[in-house]
Amino acid sequence: METENLTVVTEFILLGLTQSQDAQLLVFVLVLIFYLIILPGNFLIIFTIKSDPGLTAPLYFFLGNLALLDASYSFIVVPRMLVDFLSEKKVISYRSCITQLFFLHFLGAGEMFLLVVMAFDRYIAICRPLHYSTIMNPRACYALSLALWLGGFIHSIVQVALILHLPFCGPYQLDNFFCDVPQVIKLACTDTFVVELLMVSNSGLLSLLCFLGLLASYAVILCHIREHSSEGKSKAISTCTTHIIIVFLMFGPAIFIYTHPFQAFPADKVVSLFHTVIFPLMNPVIYTLRNQEVKASMRKLLSQHMFC
Repeated sequence: METENLTVVTEFILLGLTQSQDAQLLVFVLVLIFYLIILPGNFLIIFTIKSDPGLTAPLYFFLGNLALLDASYSFIVVPRMLVDFLSEKKVISYRSCITQLFFLHFLGAGEMFLLVVMAFDRYIAICRPLHYSTIMNPRACYALSLALWLGGFIHSIVQVALILHLPFCGPYQLDNFFCDVPQVIKLACTDTFVVELLMVSNSGLLSLLCFLGLLASYAVILCHIREHSSEGKSKAISTCTTHIIIVFLMFGPAIFIYTHPFQAFPADKVVSLFHTVIFPLMNPVIYTLRNQEVKASMRKLLSQHMFC
């Protein structure tokens, strides 16, 4: 591409989820209702864990982190998507696009590493119960929490660094409702094979390896549970089943989006909608609905504030 044909990109046009006005209105209403109901639930989970002295175990500390990550993750895409549904022209500045992309991968990778940490926590609790309090002490929990946030930052900064060096020469139309690596790379007017390969390795391969590792670890845990008493066995199986559900919700769409070459598939936008909007808000709620201690604490907290 000739140098004179290159321009400094200042904004991108988002083509959106669909071109149908009726479909946009339907999705807008559904997402808004879902967002207004589930998002406060995530913050209630965080407040419950912070306010209840009985929920100080590492399991609940990491659940609070999960709710915080997912709530923050939803703020990256959902508010702008709802505004764009009501806008005739959906435009996002280049800086806003890169910022959105950075936080999307920062928090997404952070949650991915958090699920690995939660699997490690369950492994120690079930397979090494006598050493659990020694290994998963408060200092270790804070160190693991810091490590997962740092891991998310490193992962994301690599994504952004590769994007920033790409030349763009138009048209500046992103075939999606938000900025993400596959769509931005398609607009580069240069050979992006190496960049795509690095992106797939950084996002897709990492997601796949973590997913397979998590499935293997939970398989080991479930095999070990067979030796437990009936009461402990039932509770451990319930907890691990919840973790496995969240693992599939988190990694399934991520693997679909980032492990194949960056070419458009009919299901891409639908998978992206669930990956960035629906599942992040549902994950902590799914976990809470299957955890008797958190549910009891939430009922107690709500009853106290309702009758004050």
